[in-house]
Amino acid sequence: MSVREVAIEAYREALPALAASVVGGLFAGVVLGGMRAELREVQGLLVLVPALLATRGNVYGSLGARLASGLHQGLVEPSFVPDDRRVWAAIVASLANGILASLFASVVAFSVLRLLSDPVAPLPTLVAIALIAGSLSGIALTVAVVIVVFAGYRRGQNPDTLVGPLVTTTGDVFGISFLLLAVRIVLGLNFGGG
Repeated sequence: MSVREVAIEAYREALPALAASVVGGLFAGVVLGGMRAELREVQGLLVLVPALLATRGNVYGSLGARLASGLHQGLVEPSFVPDDRRVWAAIVASLANGILASLFASVVAFSVLRLLSDPVAPLPTLVAIALIAGSLSGIALTVAVVIVVFAGYRRGQNPDTLVGPLVTTTGDVFGISFLLLAVRIVLGLNFGGG
């Protein structure tokens, strides 16, 4: 294949995923724009949003890369096999890392805002929001990544091309949506007195 043919093939594979990424990002922005009341009520939440979204991309992008590498090397079958220890290890590690990163981000956001003497919700409130949002979005992202990587590979597409835009899009959409749900749950329970 010539360089031109390789470039055309790469664009052909990536363009639909990138278009979906733009639409998903706009949707996440609309949801975030609709969270004005929640952002006012849970002080410091806006500081936490970028950190939570960034961890989704980093953690679940890494899951997609691990699965894609396993497929390319022939270590993983191109379909979900319930007893595949490599796939389960990658999934469990990603979920644990995603949840721990969310909890860490909430503690750091609280600490930094306190250090700057900015108003901030109680630590238990931020931790509960991060735990709920991190768990729910982690499950959704794991399912999305596994399905798209395996389905794309079976259809002859390079999963590495699909993973970046997929994780960005679904991470933003699920991350913001589940963040809103988590805030409403925590505020509804009046968790942490905040």
